[in-house]
Amino acid sequence: MAYGDQPTITVDDIEIPLLGFGTWQLEPDDARRMVAEALRIGYRHIDTAWIYKNEKAVGEGIRDSGVARENFFLTTKIWVDHFDHDGLLRQAQESVDSLGTVPDLLLLHWPKAEPSFEETLGALNAAKEAGLTKSIGLSNFPSKEFRQAQGLSKAKLITNQVEHHPYLGIDQLVATAAELGSSITAWSPLAQGKVADDATISEIAKAHGKTNGQVTLRWLIQNKIIAIPRTTKESRARENFDIFDFELSAEEVQRLNALDRAERIGDWLDPAFNWDKTEA
Repeated sequence: MAYGDQPTITVDDIEIPLLGFGTWQLEPDDARRMVAEALRIGYRHIDTAWIYKNEKAVGEGIRDSGVARENFFLTTKIWVDHFDHDGLLRQAQESVDSLGTVPDLLLLHWPKAEPSFEETLGALNAAKEAGLTKSIGLSNFPSKEFRQAQGLSKAKLITNQVEHHPYLGIDQLVATAAELGSSITAWSPLAQGKVADDATISEIAKAHGKTNGQVTLRWLIQNKIIAIPRTTKESRARENFDIFDFELSAEEVQRLNALDRAERIGDWLDPAFNWDKTEA
């Protein structure tokens, strides 16, 4: 993969850029514009989902960018209403058609008790075998369900995309991913802007001549967590990308780790499941 000198993580022989561009809540016009701009800036990982209703616009932005398909990583997600075998395969095909290309990674968006994990994981593997995605994974799965899903999946589940930022530690999930030979992707990595006013992060940022957002994203990728910030502003996308020319010290990383207060911003977990317990 031609990702330049960007830091990546390799899972099951698949290389994934640690910094991506997210498209949650982006209206189609913004999604098209910002995906094209993000790829021009240098982002080499784009994240979307069927439920975002912008896959077609993301595909248009990809084409507008002029960046060759082999030079970026693309993720999308299967929505929970399509977890039955036939429904999942239909949505996987729809996503390919909307995007205009086969995604590198197809995720189950949230765990769902029905249909069974056996049926849904079987269908997800069938989508991979049918060439509707190059790899598969999960989103918003607690550790218990993460292990169950991998136990039912013939193919490696190469990531679990979950909420993670300085105020929500996920040590147990990180450990589970390591145990399973997988990875973690952080959505809402900037806590939806809350990091901008944090005194500890501001102090660290000042020492490096960086912004609070840049320090937070650097913290994530130094911890080998994939981060997918999203924005409607081209200037902010450039700022978020400018994190490869400095490094946080071990002491600074620990100060950021210590900000954990078990604060969850978005929680749509099915009541059949429970989040990992946290010490915070």
